[in-house]
Amino acid sequence: MTTTTAPARDTLPAAGTWEIDAAHTDIEASVRHLMVSKVRGRFTSFSGTVQVAEDITDSTVEVSIDARSIDSSNADRDEHLRSADFLDVENHPTITFRSTAVQHVEGDRYQIPGTLTIRGVAQPVTLDVSYFGLQTDPWGNTKAGFEATAELNRDDFDINWNQALETGGVLVSKAVRVELSVQLAPQA
Repeated sequence: MTTTTAPARDTLPAAGTWEIDAAHTDIEASVRHLMVSKVRGRFTSFSGTVQVAEDITDSTVEVSIDARSIDSSNADRDEHLRSADFLDVENHPTITFRSTAVQHVEGDRYQIPGTLTIRGVAQPVTLDVSYFGLQTDPWGNTKAGFEATAELNRDDFDINWNQALETGGVLVSKAVRVELSVQLAPQA
């Protein structure tokens, strides 16, 4: 039988405000291109906080991403991603996520449902989260590590630009996989 006991409180981040360590955090998204390969992009400018509660399931998460910071390693594609066809950064420069709950699944696994807003469209999204524990860096600073994933449908956020392929299918998949590797530090 699988246990659903949460990790011991002393192995979790201390109650209080924790900030995303942007130098040690990655926020990436990938889509199928031509239905046969993946194209990945990452955001290079973001911030966020986690209000860690004594009962970890009472914690909250808020993240703000500069949509203009999209980087897919191709300048022309990045400009298209910033255009009204995709992120429309001129009118919607920020992507936000705000949690509505924190749910313990089992062991070090959690789900964090929340509201993701892209292009001014707010939709419910659930992050599947793995917690990797606490560590002290060589300078005596405590850090906490997490990874999270989510699956989105571009159409839910009115990001529906596409082109049909002659052989069937479309140029860009509707499905978007989001992957986060997050390091947190206690707020100073």
